[in-house]
Amino acid sequence: MLVIKVGGSAGIDYDALCADLATLWQAGQRLVLVHGGSAETNQLSEALGHPPRFVTSPSGYTSRYTDRRTLEIFEMVYCGTANKGLVERLQRLQINAVGLSGLDGRLLQGKRKAAIRIIENGRQRVLRDDWTGTVERVNADLLRLLLDQGYLPVIAPLACSEAGEALNVDGDRAAAAIAAALNAETLLLLSNVPGLLREFPDENSLIPRIPRAEIEAYLPYAEGRMKKKVLGAGEALEQGVGRVILGDARAPDSVSRALAGAGTVVE
Repeated sequence: MLVIKVGGSAGIDYDALCADLATLWQAGQRLVLVHGGSAETNQLSEALGHPPRFVTSPSGYTSRYTDRRTLEIFEMVYCGTANKGLVERLQRLQINAVGLSGLDGRLLQGKRKAAIRIIENGRQRVLRDDWTGTVERVNADLLRLLLDQGYLPVIAPLACSEAGEALNVDGDRAAAAIAAALNAETLLLLSNVPGLLREFPDENSLIPRIPRAEIEAYLPYAEGRMKKKVLGAGEALEQGVGRVILGDARAPDSVSRALAGAGTVVE
């Protein structure tokens, strides 16, 4: 079992990615695809007059502040154009993909964080009316049902709260939870950089391998969104995933290259 998370930043070649996935799928590889859509969400937010706002937690992690209007815009992109764009690409390649969000069938379920603590201007404060959460349960039976019937699941990282509310959840950590629930051998986290860089943004400073027991020692090298990827990698490994690879989605054959060890391998 292979779980792949592809980011939503600029520069990613989704056509090449889907062609690579199709080759693996047709060769018998069982896989699940989780996707992002951050760049498109930012553009739509600006166009709709509700600019994105990013906040930093006391522990140093950056995330999107998600009030209810932001959640609606997030759904438009992630459950709409981003998800269906990938499904369409795969269908053109004769892969019977099914697009879902974590809200559907309570595929991803967790608790809502109605208020979050952030650091702003050097001071800690509380933001309310937040619609984010952390995945606590995965409906693995639904995914296995689809896989057993020959469908490739394409998942947008929204989740369902215990009260049935839609939640914005981190895509890398959601992919880690899915990989653990499906007992995946490998989790690929693909983005628009080659992997974890020792001297960001110098792409020649790639860290090729991280021993799983030392992953926390490498967190200081992670800049911005890469922090969540390293955190997700650690969570996946703790829950039994065999290895995690931080790879480059910009390159042709990005999935095959990552599986062959290109990028940062954590095992």
